[in-house]
Amino acid sequence: MAGCAHRQTVIFDLDGVLVDSFGVMRQAFTIAYAEVVGPGEPPFEEYNRHLGRYFPDIMRIMNLPLAMEEPFVRESYRLAHEVVLFDGVEEMLRRLRARGHGLAVATGKSGPRARHLLGELGVLSLFDHVIGSDEIPRPKPAPDIVLRALDLLGAAPDDAMMLGDAVADIDSARAAGVMAVAALWGETDGVELLAARPDAVLHRPAELLALLGDAGAGGDLPAEPPTMVTAAHGVGSLLARD
Repeated sequence: MAGCAHRQTVIFDLDGVLVDSFGVMRQAFTIAYAEVVGPGEPPFEEYNRHLGRYFPDIMRIMNLPLAMEEPFVRESYRLAHEVVLFDGVEEMLRRLRARGHGLAVATGKSGPRARHLLGELGVLSLFDHVIGSDEIPRPKPAPDIVLRALDLLGAAPDDAMMLGDAVADIDSARAAGVMAVAALWGETDGVELLAARPDAVLHRPAELLALLGDAGAGGDLPAEPPTMVTAAHGVGSLLARD
């Protein structure tokens, strides 16, 4: 990596970046599908490919009933206690907060659901703002939610980055003019995500500290630095790291 990304503002996607919620989403989606659509195999793998987008938008893309949103949200709240932070996320956030970085969440979830979940996990206070897709005119992949975060934080695009695990996150970041960073520690489709050509690729939460130039990040940092994407990097080589 040739140098660090000296950005003061960090905007995070939620699911797959900060929290491991895939098991809960699968359960909620399965129950919602059975209640609204009926018997049959719920197309969760297809749903998973659209993560990062607002749930109603995913239903429209998949040609599924919008009525699935009510049971999906109900079950997501009921099962919220099963959602956990990814290893290393809380320490990463606390270090960023201690260093004075502006922190926001820009999620495909609704704002109330996102804030409730982060509150249950004990990290809501670490963020300056948590913005849901119901709180902006156009959800991802439009830039609105990233631009809203920048406006609330009083930050310029060239002083900010967005971490996401979905193509919609990369597209939203790029459209807003901020650095687009791919997070590969969740259950994301790494090949599809890297094909969107993010500006940097992280394999562990602690790598964000190195990307931002944390010289005192400590022993939890991986031996290798995060990857700044160039034309010389192939998708296979970026996915190959442990």
